[in-house]
Amino acid sequence: MVRQESPGGVEDRPRAAVVRDALGVGVAVGLSGFAFGVTAAGAGISVLQACALSLLVFTGASQFALVGALAAGGNPFTAAAGAFFLGTRNAFYGLRLSQLLALPRAVRPLAAHWVIDETTAVALAQRHRKSARLGFTVTGLSLYVLWNLTTLLGALGAEALGDTAAWGLDAAGPAVFLALLAPMLKTATERAVAALALVLGLGLLPVLPAGLPVLVAALAAPAILWLKGCRP
Repeated sequence: MVRQESPGGVEDRPRAAVVRDALGVGVAVGLSGFAFGVTAAGAGISVLQACALSLLVFTGASQFALVGALAAGGNPFTAAAGAFFLGTRNAFYGLRLSQLLALPRAVRPLAAHWVIDETTAVALAQRHRKSARLGFTVTGLSLYVLWNLTTLLGALGAEALGDTAAWGLDAAGPAVFLALLAPMLKTATERAVAALALVLGLGLLPVLPAGLPVLVAALAAPAILWLKGCRP
């Protein structure tokens, strides 16, 4: 196999290795769509609505935040606001990926829909533009297809079971969300932000309307960064 080198002389990875890693991420995360489907059904969202969220929104953290706030009895507008602010990180991913991938204008609107944590991580891990494009595409396609399929199966299964809380399935969404988040906390600053957000979210849960604790918890990041900047 002929291997290409980037302009800086760094050898490009074999296509098979990129595809393998991208599929691994896509399949592993895509299966958590089951948990979203179950959580959505437990929040009173119909199968059609749950599938529409996965098809049109396609950003797991925001989807879980939305249905979680609705399940807690939150105002739909507050729940949507929390999900929106949580999803704004994808816009910053897009700024970086637009330079890395340099996709043709015709496909950029479609590619933008796949700009999420997992596709960004796989693309940025590559050393060459061609590998980054391949990793982004394979991760996005496999994750999108599997996430939507498992959302449908999870929602249908939960609807057939009836009361998801009686089966303990209402905890599936938060459990998966934490499982996806934990490996991303690699530095002391990231762990501090997560810890403060957890304290704010749980501490304010009994005193604020559902959905608002999530918005307040978002202040953990600037607070920790400010404290870090104040250190001598």
